[in-house]
Amino acid sequence: MSESPIRVLIADDHPVVRDGLRGLFAGDPGFEVVAEAENGREAVSRVEVFEPDVVLMDLRMPVLDGVGATKEIVDRGLSAHVLIITTYDTESDVLPAIEAGATGYLLKDTPRDELRKAVRAAADGESVLSPPVARQLLGQVRQPVKETLSDREMEILATVAKGATNKEIAARLFISEATVKTHLVHIYGKLGVSDRAGAVGAAYERGLLTPGES
Repeated sequence: MSESPIRVLIADDHPVVRDGLRGLFAGDPGFEVVAEAENGREAVSRVEVFEPDVVLMDLRMPVLDGVGATKEIVDRGLSAHVLIITTYDTESDVLPAIEAGATGYLLKDTPRDELRKAVRAAADGESVLSPPVARQLLGQVRQPVKETLSDREMEILATVAKGATNKEIAARLFISEATVKTHLVHIYGKLGVSDRAGAVGAAYERGLLTPGES
């Protein structure tokens, strides 16, 4: 029996962008675009009605912006994972979105295959960043990475290396899943990577983690 398609809701105030994103998933049996919204308020109400797995959320929209809509979706306990997709990549844009509960943050020039891969990851609750966003979060840090990762970030990185999910990490460390996601975004930025696998690989490569220590 084949798996059910990932249910996607597209929220963007530009019809041409919505059309382009819908077309990206058209014909792929692994996805189903169940609804669209042209502002954040409409996105929240349609998430309640259509119960998508993933929301592709624009950052800057009228009535209610992407950060506000994301926070409402999370605060209402709705099960959809929010994946921000925008043209804005500054830290002042990225961090509020992640802290509001977004699962990931992509730029609109993300290649089609990478975007589909990111939606699959988001559906599983995994954090994902576009490489330019990860580099932006790295900022102007020049000291060795080992000195920039906090004890909590190292603890989470080690747990990720053991294969734990965000939910498992949250339960193990007695913190919320949203807090885990925020820590992961900081880790990705400091290591200059875009996902969990990249973070673990970079950690071993740079000696932050050593085989067998887990």
